[in-house]
Amino acid sequence: MFGQFELQAVQLASSSHEEKPYYVTTPIFYVNAPPHIGHLYTLILADILKGWQVLRGRKAILCTGIDEHGTKVQQAAALAKIETQTFCDQASEVYKVCLAQRANISNDHFVRTTDPKHRDVVQHVWLMLQERGYIYKSTHVGWYAVADEAFYPESGVHLIKDPRTGKTMMTCRETGAEVERVSEPNYFFRLDAFRDDLLKFYSENPNFITPELRMKETIQQVTAGLQDLSISRPSDRLSWGIRVPGDESQTIYVWIDALINYLTKAGYPWAPGEGHRLGWPADVHVVGKEIVKFHCIYWPALLMALGISPPKQVLAHAHWTLGYRKMSKTIGNVVDPFFALDRFGTDAMRYYMAHEGGIRDDSDYGNTTIIARYNGDLKGGLGNLVSRVVRGKQWNVRDVVRKHFAGKHMKDDPIDAAHRSRLKQLSKRVNKEMEQLNIAAALKTIIEVVYATNKYMQHRQPWDTENETGNGPDRRELTIYLIAETLRICGILLQPFIPERASRLLDMLGVHASRRTFAHANLHQDDSYGNTSVELGTGYQSVLFPPLRSEA
Repeated sequence: MFGQFELQAVQLASSSHEEKPYYVTTPIFYVNAPPHIGHLYTLILADILKGWQVLRGRKAILCTGIDEHGTKVQQAAALAKIETQTFCDQASEVYKVCLAQRANISNDHFVRTTDPKHRDVVQHVWLMLQERGYIYKSTHVGWYAVADEAFYPESGVHLIKDPRTGKTMMTCRETGAEVERVSEPNYFFRLDAFRDDLLKFYSENPNFITPELRMKETIQQVTAGLQDLSISRPSDRLSWGIRVPGDESQTIYVWIDALINYLTKAGYPWAPGEGHRLGWPADVHVVGKEIVKFHCIYWPALLMALGISPPKQVLAHAHWTLGYRKMSKTIGNVVDPFFALDRFGTDAMRYYMAHEGGIRDDSDYGNTTIIARYNGDLKGGLGNLVSRVVRGKQWNVRDVVRKHFAGKHMKDDPIDAAHRSRLKQLSKRVNKEMEQLNIAAALKTIIEVVYATNKYMQHRQPWDTENETGNGPDRRELTIYLIAETLRICGILLQPFIPERASRLLDMLGVHASRRTFAHANLHQDDSYGNTSVELGTGYQSVLFPPLRSEA
């Protein structure tokens, strides 16, 4: 069984000489509630991964979107007193325009599960699974959580007393969602048949899930045994969804419908060789840790049943807390991403979330930390450095670059040599972290060099023409050249993280658009920059990182 999709993977890879595009996805987000800061975090991580591949010169595809089906969406539309489709149309604009575009997310696809194309793909997958004998009909008796759109076994629920209301109720141990006992005729997927195949896949792909902790947890779950998966609900209980082909009395389970979106936007079903050309298998699914089971157990098993290669990796990030408490609409401590973007700016939020966000462990959200990072790393670190170089009165950056690129410079002393070595290693170090999906570590590597360069400049003091340490014209020019190279290299490497400000930095240095690739992110790879291509102006608004409007 396992060899079937392995063979297809080989056939797809060998059927086309064209390089497979890098395909990165976010989950499609439920539209029953407004976006929260976790949605923004997921989008930013995925966009950085895509941007890094583009920087490396590879075609990359980013897919995001919204999950419009399910009981929760029906209920939310009823509460808003509008038609469900109208409710979904409005939510689409919120996620696609207000959030993704506002956060400068470069998505190529935006999935809507109400699209006819997606419906056709979902029903095609169903028929394929049915034809292969992986679907059967039976009666499901168990616990169902509307909030999670998921069934849970007896071991996954417990009885609690709500401290706020005093109400006694059964809830899911994992998510805290209230569950109800149901008995209904459903279709099932033979998940247990793929237990051994899944364990073999995990063994052969030890980096399938990042971080390692969640890989171990997933292996433990599968090793303990799997139950066949309910993949439909009676239409009289769930009418807002895609009907089971040939059985109008059943609606396809929301999570099955949602997972298939990754295939929809990869052009499935494919002609021979087309899957590889269109990006399959996905390189990375970026998801929150709460949906690992769906993406790392159910999804690979469904793909194996179809004879399709599973995704290469799943990056399962941790959550954001506020005051070290889980964000909750009930508690009222949910962070509004639109307010944050408006208050601090797009690149400030991208930087903060990439730098501080947790992959293995949760991170605590705080305005004071955002302000500190902005003022310290960006405004005081990178912004201050570029201003001191491009606005310097004692040197001309273009002349310095021309002279030192040609090798007409004095010999390095140990301090210069150490900084030169730091720059030579930088792009390789950052790339290594990015290949391991260590986005925060990659960003911190760049910023550490910015801080080291500020110290280097402060030690050299190139503005001091009477420096007693021998800081003559030649030494001054060498110092400015190495600092300018630092800014150019860091500006290139920062493009996936803070695209607007990185582009502005490179404009201030006069780096041509064609020389902003990863190949140029090393010493002595550009002899043409130095004349700024933008008006530097005067005052706070002309600097790379102006003061924040609000620091309260």
